[in-house]
Amino acid sequence: MRANVIAVAITGASGSLYGLRLVELLLNAGQHVELMVSKAGQLVIATETDLKLPSRPEEMTQALLSYYKIESSLLTVYAKEDWMAPLASGSSVPAAMIICPCSSGTLASIANGLSQNLIERAADVVIKEQRKLIIVSRETPLSVIHLENMLKLARMGVMILPAAPGFYHRPSTVQGLIDFVVARILDQLNIEHQLLARWGE
Repeated sequence: MRANVIAVAITGASGSLYGLRLVELLLNAGQHVELMVSKAGQLVIATETDLKLPSRPEEMTQALLSYYKIESSLLTVYAKEDWMAPLASGSSVPAAMIICPCSSGTLASIANGLSQNLIERAADVVIKEQRKLIIVSRETPLSVIHLENMLKLARMGVMILPAAPGFYHRPSTVQGLIDFVVARILDQLNIEHQLLARWGE
């Protein structure tokens, strides 16, 4: 296991801002992030933000670092068809993987072990090696198909963490809603943050 590596995948569900914010905070916390963005994920990012990500991994890395206004050697981007990436092998499993947001199609593929691209294969590796996989689902309403796929993964030990922000901290901005969900993800990874006050504080 590569204890210093966290894999993040951004797929084609709405809610790309959750994934982008998560990557930013992981880098700021000194975590090595290995990032995968699906083609649909790139389209959603372009729709929901002013960020236009190039397809080439090296260029995407530079575009993201420019977007975050940081310099870091901790970000590595892999193409979804890069079968030589470390994430494709159980001999190089990351400490954890987060799919944020996770489309229903990606969730279904993972639940059924299809491994049709690097995102699905990386998730399959994390499951078989019994590491932490967090799926941030962003779909509503949920059909029986979605629920059964979630249940199937939950029984394998996968954490299903819906992108469902709370309101008890009285968020006044969209950023406050985003940070609520990202804070829950960071809690699951045991990464300290100051995104919001905890209940009772």
